[in-house]
Parts: sequence; C-alpha cells; structure tokens
Amino acid sequence: MLNFGLAEMRLVSPRDGWPNPSAGPAAAGADVVLEQAEVFETLADAVADCAHVYATTVRKRGVTKPVLTPEQAALLVHSEPGRSAYVFGPERSGLETDDVALARAIVTVPINPEFGSLNLAQAVILLAYEWSKQAELEQPTIEELLPPAPQDELEGMIAQFEALLEPTGYFRPPSRAAATRRTLRNMLTKPGWNHLEVRTMRGVLSSLGKGLRKP
Repeated sequence: MLNFGLAEMRLVSPRDGWPNPSAGPAAAGADVVLEQAEVFETLADAVADCAHVYATTVRKRGVTKPVLTPEQAALLVHSEPGRSAYVFGPERSGLETDDVALARAIVTVPINPEFGSLNLAQAVILLAYEWSKQAELEQPTIEELLPPAPQDELEGMIAQFEALLEPTGYFRPPSRAAATRRTLRNMLTKPGWNHLEVRTMRGVLSSLGKGLRKP
C-alpha cells in the first residue's frame, strides 16, 4: 500500500486480533500503515462513510454488479466525489456474497481463466498500482538521471579515442579510414552519454594512453 501512496487500512474482525505482532516484520517498514489501521466489527461499519465501495473478486458470486478492471476503478476513484474503499477478502476464501452485495461495483483483474487465483498481496498491489498512476506520484529515478553530455564533450572523447588508435594502425588501410572513423563516431554517440560517463571514459582512455607510452 505505502509503496503506491496508500496509507489508510481498515480491518474487519481480524482473525488473530489487533494489533498483531506478526504484522510488523511482514510490513517491511511500512509502520505508519499499521499504526493508523482501524478495526471494525463488520464490513458495513468499515465502509459506512464511503460513497464508493469496490469489491475485489474473481467471481460475481450470484450478485449483479457492474464489473470493472483495476484501471477503470482507479479512474472512478479519482474522478468521483466522496470517499472510496477497495474491499479485499481473506487470503483463503476471498469475499463472501454478502460482502460483495455491499459494494457498488466489482473489480476483477483480467486474468488467465485456467489459473485465476491471486493471493491477497498480489490483488492489493495491482489495485494500488493502478490507483497510483492517477495520483501523479513522483518517479523515483527521474532525479537520478543526469542530462546527456553536450556535443563538445562527446567530440573531445571521440578525438581522444582516435588519438589513441591512430599510432596502432587501427585506421588502415587509408581507403577505409573515413568509414572506420564514422562507424566509431556512431558507436560513441549512440548510447546518450551523460557528462559523468564521458568524464569517466576519458579518464580510462588517459590511463590506457599512459600505459602505451611507457617504454
């Protein structure tokens, strides 16, 4: 839940009571979710303040309800006024028919009909992920990516490559030199180096050059 920005968990008659000492290690550091969790006797009590309730199940269980995908449900949760709740059943048995009857709609994951069973954690992460796509959460890796190196830094690296290769006879015969240099340039400009990578590569080349100059 917390990975995807959800922190409000409501429990209905937990089998092992609450708080549960086994929940802490299983939560892997998501303590805020456990600390804020609320316990209710019935599902009706748990969703009493919610205008939109979505029951997660692979079967309709004899109840006629609109059936949505996780993506469709997430779009509705973000667009409709009022509080919304995703309802998940116990790991072993899932939701009972009376539980599904309380919901406004059923959420079912498009899945292989020959093997349609999902465990509770899988179901939660699928719905939480689709919800997060509409919540505009920050992509963690965006700030870690450095911008591409400017062209003059690439030119310096390419020139250094050529200067090291020239004495070795790499660009022979002369009739193929231009094509070989062009291929080398294409290889070195294709990866989209950032300035740190260019600097590192030039350091490698400088070190190799020093080794070649030793008697």
